[in-house]
Amino acid sequence: MSLGDGGGYGGGEPGGPDAGGQTRTRLPDGGSDPYGSGRRPRAGLSSRNLITVVGVVVLLIAAIAFANRGGGGQGAADDTPKDTDARPTAPTGTKPVTGKNDGIATGFAKTEQGAQSAAANYAVALGSDGMFKADSRHAIVDQVYTPQAAARLKGSQDKAYSAEFLRKLGLDAAGNAPKGMTFISRTIPVGTKVEQFGDDKAKVAVWYTGLIGMAGPGSTDPVRTDWQTWTFDLSWSGGDWKITNDSQKSGPAPVAGDIPAAGAGEISKAVKDYGGFTYAR
Repeated sequence: MSLGDGGGYGGGEPGGPDAGGQTRTRLPDGGSDPYGSGRRPRAGLSSRNLITVVGVVVLLIAAIAFANRGGGGQGAADDTPKDTDARPTAPTGTKPVTGKNDGIATGFAKTEQGAQSAAANYAVALGSDGMFKADSRHAIVDQVYTPQAAARLKGSQDKAYSAEFLRKLGLDAAGNAPKGMTFISRTIPVGTKVEQFGDDKAKVAVWYTGLIGMAGPGSTDPVRTDWQTWTFDLSWSGGDWKITNDSQKSGPAPVAGDIPAAGAGEISKAVKDYGGFTYAR
């Protein structure tokens, strides 16, 4: 059976065996294409379509790459937090302070970031083991509170850190740990939040975890973790943020992990080997 003019096979189609009882045979023009020159335009059209599709795909890829490159710059700009309520723990990248006094950061900026940095660093100082000895406690209080607040607090704090209270922690009346033991008290801020901010006043909450306890052989008060939120009322005083009042509440606390507790020696060594940070917003 041969191909007719319309490219169909017999069966009553024009040019088939039933058209006048004649069968016409089309000879190939080029000798190599069994379908003759009549099929070449269709093959040529498919090639052009393929080229067009490839061209469109290339243009789309180029457009997407250009859009992503342009968006990358915009996205980088958007990484700078503009709303502290929406992104309370995102770092600003701004240097927090210009100096330190007795190991406590000083010279905070008169901005929301400066107030948050001050609150975080003051939480670290007030949660340190230095608060359990009278001399260092008074120095810390004088450094982080306003003069009026410091004068008001020292007497009540001295009563709170009584010999009986210190004894329950395993310390002597002067706040010293027994020989061979290490008393640990450390505050680690997790995040800060501005609750109020004005020209000369700010209220900042610090969410933190802490370590407290006695590490050593026979300790009856092993080092444990705690989760608290410490809120500070700050006032701009003497060219820096100072605390006028503060309060604490428990939590929020995450579910405890399944990491085995370290031994007393390992904890003592870690506290000595790993220093603290200057905290910044």
